[in-house]
Amino acid sequence: MRQALNAVLTGFLVFVLPATTLAEPANVTAASSYFKNTDTRFRAGMQMRLAWTGDYTGKFDGIIGNGSLDAIQAFQDRHGLAADGRIDEAFLDALITESDEAMRLVGFGWEDDTRTGVRLGLPFELVQEIGATEVGSMWRSTDSGLEIETVRFVKEGYTLDEVFRILNTPVDGKQIDDAAMGTDGFTIDGHEEGRRFHIRFDGRDMDLRGFSVSYSPQWADEIAPYMAVANGSFQPYASEPVAEPDQGPIAELSRQPRYALAFSDIMNDGLPDATRSSLEVPPAALGSAPSGLGGYETNGAVNSSGTGFVVSEDGWILTNAHVAKSCSSIAVGDLGLANKVVVDEEQDLALLHVRGEVGPPLPIHTGKPRLGEDILALGFPLRSILADSLNVTRGNISSLLGLMNDPNYLQISAAVQPGNSGGPVIDLAGRVVGVVTAKLNAVAVADLTGDIPQTINFAIRPDVATSFLREHDVEFVDADPDAELQSVPDATAMAQASILPVVCLGLEASH
Repeated sequence: MRQALNAVLTGFLVFVLPATTLAEPANVTAASSYFKNTDTRFRAGMQMRLAWTGDYTGKFDGIIGNGSLDAIQAFQDRHGLAADGRIDEAFLDALITESDEAMRLVGFGWEDDTRTGVRLGLPFELVQEIGATEVGSMWRSTDSGLEIETVRFVKEGYTLDEVFRILNTPVDGKQIDDAAMGTDGFTIDGHEEGRRFHIRFDGRDMDLRGFSVSYSPQWADEIAPYMAVANGSFQPYASEPVAEPDQGPIAELSRQPRYALAFSDIMNDGLPDATRSSLEVPPAALGSAPSGLGGYETNGAVNSSGTGFVVSEDGWILTNAHVAKSCSSIAVGDLGLANKVVVDEEQDLALLHVRGEVGPPLPIHTGKPRLGEDILALGFPLRSILADSLNVTRGNISSLLGLMNDPNYLQISAAVQPGNSGGPVIDLAGRVVGVVTAKLNAVAVADLTGDIPQTINFAIRPDVATSFLREHDVEFVDADPDAELQSVPDATAMAQASILPVVCLGLEASH
């Protein structure tokens, strides 16, 4: 049990901890047991989860000092536990449950921003990427009440002190509430024109990197835990930024989806890795989900393309979160770019909205799929958006549970590849009974069983998909439970017009 809890607490910590040896706090007697009985990642994971519950603000460095002990005791007291700062299974279980729910509500995940080189946690359920700014990238909520921006100053020649002095100076309408300058960076909190803001910058010589969060008062309570986590886990120098491409008219023309795909992507299979088109998604761009994906791999080396299928008459396409979440823009079949993107990383589902006429919505099975049922996995594996030939593989539902008895997944025997991700799994009546997801994480299975299975694939259950659609007010079609079974060609023909390739566009990093 202790090993399992340790894995849960540390499993989502993908930021880099200091490489130096950490000294035990001299004046905190109660902390000594933590240093003797737990490792740094466990303690840092506990700090991060306590930040999600609203009990801790500070660095996730694994040093259990007074701030961490106060947070543990506050959490224990709030949950009716003995507030003695000691951990037991009741404390750890309660902490995991509450922090997981907090992460789920905001759709927390990691963003590797290629424009600035920073790694920042983002609430993907609350914001969508707007795109590039003059100095970084921006994400914004649909009501514009929340904005998150990454920033890098290097060409401007600023020093950290100069930027702090500029940003910390009150001007008309801007008030500074709190400011702190350290050896390597600073933070500033204030308000301006009815909005609150938080700014953080770190500096290495003349390379200054940071992020800012600006929000309306009604957002304050909802994002308070996220703010603590974003600060504690921010990695300003996670990678080297990718140089911005030429912005001239010829460059812009060459990057239009029609021409980029027709001339660049046709060469992907014939070029060496070093010169492949940037339409291939780099592993770093895919990030990783914070928790709850049941051991399924979402950050491996996969194609730029995935699959989606029509779920409503007004233009909504369902696919996987790991297909859509890292794209600055997304091309859907021959329908152009998605104008709205909704991502739920915990469920590994995403919605893409397109303008124009779409195929008929695929009916989704709202009951429980049958064990052993014949199914078809449909999609566009290992191909670009230009491929007009749908790939079909046949199999059956071999288990109604996923890895570790995860009730959100089905196990299927139909062969799937990365490009199948997000595609429908249908029965022979043409009803959607699952959504193909990423491949099984063989490393996780090997750690648990000592063996690596070779023929097991998974799909997200239809009830999970319909719950996601209802949550976002998408009017999907309930499948007829009495629909007649068809031949494989006929079942495929029923669904074919509603299944589309999905391709990431605008990623500057190469494979």
